[in-house]
Amino acid sequence: MLNSFSILDCSISTLEKVLSIREQIEALNQSVADIMGGGSGTGTVAKRRGRPPKIASVKPVIAKVDGRKGKRSAATRAKMAAAAKARWAAKNAGATPVIKSPRKKGTMSPEGRARIAAAQRARWAKAKAK
Repeated sequence: MLNSFSILDCSISTLEKVLSIREQIEALNQSVADIMGGGSGTGTVAKRRGRPPKIASVKPVIAKVDGRKGKRSAATRAKMAAAAKARWAAKNAGATPVIKSPRKKGTMSPEGRARIAAAQRARWAKAKAK
């Protein structure tokens, strides 16, 4: 707006009015900066560096009808905690570490061993015959 007219076309009184209005605007900008904590002499609020605070990015929460859908009551959580403690107490009551014995290897019967040996001898004989 101010750039649309030429300074040469204006009277001195008009220029004085424009100057006083600009000074008032700068004073108001400085007041706003002081209130907002900017405090800089330029009349603009200092820009904060880094990630914005989380409170600024939190979406508004819309209240549900029941207010706690999908949540357990305090009484139910207390019952669950008591049951878990009882399970742990029962499991660890007089608990001594139980060491499992190593698994016993399977043994082969003499008949099974004889069948495998006979089959292997047959394979060797077939290989020699070729």
